[in-house]
Amino acid sequence: MKVHLSLIGMGAGHPDHITLQGVAALRRAQLVLVPRKGADKADLADLRLSLCRELLPPGAAVLAPFDMPVRQGGETDYLGAVDRWHDAIAQVWLDTIARHLPEGGAVALLVWGDPSLYDSTLRIAQRLASRVDLSVTVVPGITALQALTAAHAIPLNEINAPVLITTGRQLRADGWPASAETVAVLLDGQGSFQHLDPVGLHIWWGAFLGMPHQLCISGPLAEVSATIVREREQARARHGWLMDTYLLRRARNTVEHHAD
Repeated sequence: MKVHLSLIGMGAGHPDHITLQGVAALRRAQLVLVPRKGADKADLADLRLSLCRELLPPGAAVLAPFDMPVRQGGETDYLGAVDRWHDAIAQVWLDTIARHLPEGGAVALLVWGDPSLYDSTLRIAQRLASRVDLSVTVVPGITALQALTAAHAIPLNEINAPVLITTGRQLRADGWPASAETVAVLLDGQGSFQHLDPVGLHIWWGAFLGMPHQLCISGPLAEVSATIVREREQARARHGWLMDTYLLRRARNTVEHHAD
């Protein structure tokens, strides 16, 4: 079976976040995979389906919802649990493709944000290569960090300074990264900024970025941390799911001289 898989970045889920290139790739697909992550996150699948119905001509492609496997395993075997989980997801993809396109064809999958940034879709796709004749096209999308900095109207970096991108898990385990001035945090479902010494730290936080119900909070971490935690929980309760990200910046001890 020969399969061409298009992984299309969908930003934060607003139709305008999908590029024209992404729309074209979606319209070339014969089959669109739509992951379902349980009843408590049904809105995520519904959002993908609504995007497809808005962007695709009627009958242009088969929309194929499938149930996402649940990751098994605890913190002690995190990498092993993720590896087994990815294998299970690849098998579900393959089963769904074989059911709807037994002779193969063009398949698309909408990916939150951009497929290249802290997302495992590309790694899962690689597992199909040993099972089918696979080619993959990646259509870049708006990343969570782009949407965050745009929402707050701030630059990602200070002048001539690096930015470290990490996860909530790493921030909880290791604390503030050594020598970092700016830290961008993704995949944090537990508000890991609460584990940091807030002195001298400023946070820019955002959820549902680019969506009508976008939430943005910024300020000294010591002053806004509790507000962010409260807003996160309330938003999750309202919508059944939440995707958020944030930028942390430590105040510089020196003053930079700006060119005129």
